Amino acid sequence: MTTSVVDVVETKGRRLMPRWRDYGRPRELVVRYLLLLLVLGLTVGPLLWQLLASLKGVSEDVFGTDATLLPHHPTLRAYRTVFDQVPVWSYIRNSLIVVALSVTSQLVFSTTAGYMLSKPAWKGRKAVWVVLVASMMFPFESIMVSLFISIRDLGLVDNLAGVWLPGFVGAINVLLMRGAFLAVPREIEDSAMLDGANEWQRFRYLYLPSAWGAIMVVVINTFISAWDDFLWPLIVLRSESNMTLTLGLSRLQSSSFGYDQRMVMAGSVISVVPVLVLFVITQRWFYKGVSSGAVKL
Repeated sequence: MTTSVVDVVETKGRRLMPRWRDYGRPRELVVRYLLLLLVLGLTVGPLLWQLLASLKGVSEDVFGTDATLLPHHPTLRAYRTVFDQVPVWSYIRNSLIVVALSVTSQLVFSTTAGYMLSKPAWKGRKAVWVVLVASMMFPFESIMVSLFISIRDLGLVDNLAGVWLPGFVGAINVLLMRGAFLAVPREIEDSAMLDGANEWQRFRYLYLPSAWGAIMVVVINTFISAWDDFLWPLIVLRSESNMTLTLGLSRLQSSSFGYDQRMVMAGSVISVVPVLVLFVITQRWFYKGVSSGAVKL
């Protein structure tokens, strides 16, 4: 009995291995990978270039015709200089305080508000939902002046609480949690009610575990937003002791530090590392939460 040519090769004790042509024609495959390489270069390329530039010695050019991509003699001198001349650990502490406050408030208010918006039993739910969606249309710059006046009247200028307060809850996070809670089957909640579970117990033991992926999305988005924020801390903060990491490291571009390009690149890498570490650790829940929370957004 003869066998026909198949598209997969079956080996004993192994999975079926697809051939290259199973993924498309060679021309389509080349175009697909070229596009992926282009996107990878646009996203990872600048960060990689900053990292390589920060490792260059004093005698190596960062810009210009004589500059090279790879450092000839890699050194951590720029990082040591940044930590010696700038209170980096104080900046990191201030940023962590703002991040902790932001993540806590976002989780508390976005989960509770999203839970209430997912319930059809109270009037005005659609009106609140429309207001939240409409608020996302206005850029931060359009309300920045009024926010600063409010923070000034509260006496929170040059205070970390003044950096945190305008972003204590975000409309996008509320809508994301609403979509995640809407995905919970109504029959499960009815069963919990028959078992005697009250409102808080259903929220704590039924809805929150079901929306774990969306919660991680809220945590990651809030962490990145609070950690990388530069404009609002620049407006609110005055003293160096209260500066956040991104604001403090921007001082490396001033003339008082000689505008060493390697130090500027090193400062940029230092500020990005915590975000990358967090994303690598939580990426599995992040992608799962994006897909689940967007079902009924």
